[in-house]
Amino acid sequence: MAKTSAASARGALKNHIPSDLVVRGGKLRERTGKWFLLMLALTAIETMLFGSLIPSLDKEHLVQVVLMLIAYIAAEWGYYAVVGIILQRRMEIELAGFLLSSIGIAITASAFPDKLLTQLAATVAGIAAFTFLVWFIGSVNRVTYSRIIAAIGAVGLLAATLLVARYKNGAKNWLTYGSVSVQPSEFVKIAFIFVGAATLDRIQNAKSIIKYVVFSMACVGLLFLTLDFGTALIFFATFLIIAFLRSGDVKTIALVCAAALLGGIGIILYKPYVATRFANYRHVWEYADAGGFQQTRAIMYALSGGLFGVGLGNGKLRYIKYATEDLAFGVVCEELGMLTAAAILIAYALLLIYAIRGARYARSSFYAIAACSAAGLIIVQASLSAFGAMDILPFTGVTLPFISRGGSSMISSWGLLAFLKALDIRTYPKVLRELYHS
Repeated sequence: MAKTSAASARGALKNHIPSDLVVRGGKLRERTGKWFLLMLALTAIETMLFGSLIPSLDKEHLVQVVLMLIAYIAAEWGYYAVVGIILQRRMEIELAGFLLSSIGIAITASAFPDKLLTQLAATVAGIAAFTFLVWFIGSVNRVTYSRIIAAIGAVGLLAATLLVARYKNGAKNWLTYGSVSVQPSEFVKIAFIFVGAATLDRIQNAKSIIKYVVFSMACVGLLFLTLDFGTALIFFATFLIIAFLRSGDVKTIALVCAAALLGGIGIILYKPYVATRFANYRHVWEYADAGGFQQTRAIMYALSGGLFGVGLGNGKLRYIKYATEDLAFGVVCEELGMLTAAAILIAYALLLIYAIRGARYARSSFYAIAACSAAGLIIVQASLSAFGAMDILPFTGVTLPFISRGGSSMISSWGLLAFLKALDIRTYPKVLRELYHS
């Protein structure tokens, strides 16, 4: 598949040069003018978004918050100056990340202005991780050689979490040192896709499949032992996506799902407390003052926001525990409106469409599998977060990518975007030149 993908990419460039590429001096170069206009549009949206929360800020935090928000916009333009102007690279993926992150930053600034600096730092760290990963996975050989190290590191990190972490909100999924807390499973998401796509990229026999299945079972099993069921479900769904992309065998996937269902039933029978985590599903109004307290409030306040919302800082859901983390979608609905909430969900769907459309021109099956599974992971996680808060799906307490407050989640979200960025061969000028001149 790697050779076929490379041939497809070469043919696409030979037969039709995209409109944002021009030939100058025998070399392909990007037209970067549109990225400047899109950056202006992004800045205008962020200015209106950030400006709308200023009336809700108290005098103690007003100046500090405004300066930090200005610094964030300046950092975006700094990134554009380097990537868009100097390096003349495409920026559609980054613009999507900037816009979604700005919504999460605005919600944090409104609800917890004293924690805004931490969220901004996590966003910058996420962009740095994104930049590093785009460079690192640019070499197929580097990906192949490092997949075993990534697999060992991922399993080791989850095992350390199981042994060292303390229970928090019913699960052992946080490592804490002083005032700093991290959720290792968020970083393992990146490694999980990396290992899966790299292992199955040049599959020659069943041995490679067995290796990845064992690795996947280890990750999901450790997550179950830590009682982090929401993340375990996300990992399992991602495994199915990767397996299907590689094999295309619906029967095999169905057997895996059946085995997982039997395993889930066995866990519930021998570990009854697991069932209590999902006992409120579709019955939240019967337990409105107990187990369904968060979801009933999320539904009520989300509906009260209407199409355009009550405005940043004017919502009531923010006063519910973990509202800006587990119930972030409800906060968006209430304060920014249903239209903004729907636009966010559409943005996630567009990332998946981008990955599917770009997969046909990937220079290796690694990039196609990695991009589609990363976008699929984002879709699954966003669905569990948004629809779980509304009691459409079981409430698992997972974060809404880019929107929920939390450093680990923000860094992980940007890391996943790197796989979509690497899908486009135009991200790597050297590869682009080799394909065009071959």
